[in-house]
Amino acid sequence: MSTSERVTPPMDADERTSLTSWLDFYRATLADKCAGLAEEQLRTASAPPSPLTLVGLVRHLAEVERNWFRRVLAEEDVPDLFPEAAGAGGMSGGFGGAEEASFEEAMELWRAEVEHARRACATRSLDDTGALGEARVTLRWICTHLIAEYARHCGHADLIRERIDGRTGV
Repeated sequence: MSTSERVTPPMDADERTSLTSWLDFYRATLADKCAGLAEEQLRTASAPPSPLTLVGLVRHLAEVERNWFRRVLAEEDVPDLFPEAAGAGGMSGGFGGAEEASFEEAMELWRAEVEHARRACATRSLDDTGALGEARVTLRWICTHLIAEYARHCGHADLIRERIDGRTGV
């Protein structure tokens, strides 16, 4: 059973609608890939030797949303969501510590970051910029980057889910 409403993006929309629709499509796909699994399954590294888990992907994408929409676009000084998981060299991106993490907590954080991102984007033009180091990056670029990030990780989630219980598609 699906935990989110996944809507196919319109094929004849304007640029902003296309970008936000594809981003929301992949966000919903991630939630759907996790739906109906037990906590232990969500923390199972299902494609050895990789330690990647579904809960790790949710944590990672919560941090990705936070980074691009808060730190970069809005130029907010916000801490890492999972500082305890940071390994050598700094940020783990949420992957570290996922084997002990609560899925529901990860989902709550991810949903909060998604909602914050939607609010942050609602009043901005696609040409508005945020700071990425010394460079400026447009909201258009950020949305395109996030679509690619989600698409890649939804592919990972699909493989993990298939390994756990054989479910494919969605």
